[in-house]
Amino acid sequence: MMLDDQGMAEEWIVRVQGKEYGPADIDTLREWKREGRLLPENEARNTGADLWSTAAAIPGLFDAGASEAAIAGRLIEPPLQTQHRTFGQILAETFQIYRKGFFQFLGLTLLVLLPSVCSQLTTPLMKTTQGSYGDLGVLAGGLFSFFMFMLSLAMWPIYVAGIQILSAEIANGRRTGFVAVLNETVRFWPRVAALCVFVFVVFALLILFALGIALTLAAGATSPLSIFFALALLILQVWMFGWFFITVLFWQQFAVLENAGFIDSLRGSRNLARSGQDLPLFERPLWRGAFIASLWFALVLIIAVVSEWTTLHQYFNQLMTTQDPQTLLHQLTEAQQARGFDISAFVLNLLQRILQPLLGIAFVMLYLDSRIHLER
Repeated sequence: MMLDDQGMAEEWIVRVQGKEYGPADIDTLREWKREGRLLPENEARNTGADLWSTAAAIPGLFDAGASEAAIAGRLIEPPLQTQHRTFGQILAETFQIYRKGFFQFLGLTLLVLLPSVCSQLTTPLMKTTQGSYGDLGVLAGGLFSFFMFMLSLAMWPIYVAGIQILSAEIANGRRTGFVAVLNETVRFWPRVAALCVFVFVVFALLILFALGIALTLAAGATSPLSIFFALALLILQVWMFGWFFITVLFWQQFAVLENAGFIDSLRGSRNLARSGQDLPLFERPLWRGAFIASLWFALVLIIAVVSEWTTLHQYFNQLMTTQDPQTLLHQLTEAQQARGFDISAFVLNLLQRILQPLLGIAFVMLYLDSRIHLER
């Protein structure tokens, strides 16, 4: 055991991916080294000093040759954990993390997906059931569908927190069991659930606000004043949407990985999204986050169009031949009922849900990269 000048065991603080661990003695550091959690180039300092060095400089932790090489390498370029990732590297690491933890991410997805699927499958079965609303079978099916829907909503915060924790652990080179991840997510449930409700409600209100502007313009007289008023409201709505998007860009990471409270998560998310003003435009966290979200929404749109292609094709054909709106709606309803359960649409939607953790992983990687730049 290493002792300092006062005969006490020396302890160190290490910093990995912007997060500090410790104080830890030399035996703990050696255990972290064996587990692959501590590398020579990781930043470290003695608890009695303020100057950061590298773990390679800690006496007796790494061999002398490796220490000298790590120190020499640090003089040439910063360690891997403090290098600014390119957008391509963020995407590449996202797919690597997804591949390494595929079955764990799939397990998290099934927590939300299975109750939702059960609820959706119960609805068409209830429609084919004979009897009145008082029939016990219909009532039981309705209660089961409602219970599955509520269970899916209750699992959503666990799904969100689990993706954050699992992505960060794999990114730091640690392997965590699925049960351990679930146990860790439980303590974040109240905070993540409250933030989920807040975010979804605000976004829904902003969408309703935009629809209200459109309906007001359509119902009112098309005078220059009404058009100017509607455009002014639309500009306000776009500004509000953009401001809120910035505010909640990294709320999941701050709420879970930073263990920040409700308000602190939103404040930290906003500050991080607006950081990097000295970087080129496309390297700033905000623009990278917007591009990642755009890529995902484009994928979702493609899947939705492919899965609903038959319906869209029927709608277009009937729109060209039917002028009466009520007749058109009646024909579309009959066509949808005749179509029944579409297995191809179900499989495509299932594929989308299985791939959805990629979006969360990408934002975790972007968060880690942005934190590194912010702490320089």
